[in-house]
Amino acid sequence: MPTDTEALRGIGISYAKARYLHDLAEHMLDGRLTFNQISKQTNQEIITMLTEVKGVGEWTAHMFLIFCVGRLDVLPIGDLGVRNGIAKLYNLPAIPLPQEVAELAAARGWAPYQSVAAWYIWHSLDNKPAV
Repeated sequence: MPTDTEALRGIGISYAKARYLHDLAEHMLDGRLTFNQISKQTNQEIITMLTEVKGVGEWTAHMFLIFCVGRLDVLPIGDLGVRNGIAKLYNLPAIPLPQEVAELAAARGWAPYQSVAAWYIWHSLDNKPAV
């Protein structure tokens, strides 16, 4: 790779993140990761492709789908903000587990706008009612 780990460290990137960036670049260079046909790929295909890169998990893939690709039907069930917001919204005694979030969304019919629901849930956490 043209940019070595020490150069990345010099701009404040950790060793682990430098390795992740190198792995991402390798995936792009050798064609394992391509965005040419992304509009034709399913959410799951994109998640699978992205999570093959070291350091990219399901949460990162979900955020990419929502904020970079603009997909409207992605629910980041592991996101703590979503889970906290659901607990607040439904007056739950505890923060729901990711699977419980998925079940609630399915039962409430959030598809095909789960990303929109997530956005509103995040936003609800930022806005406290006036006293």
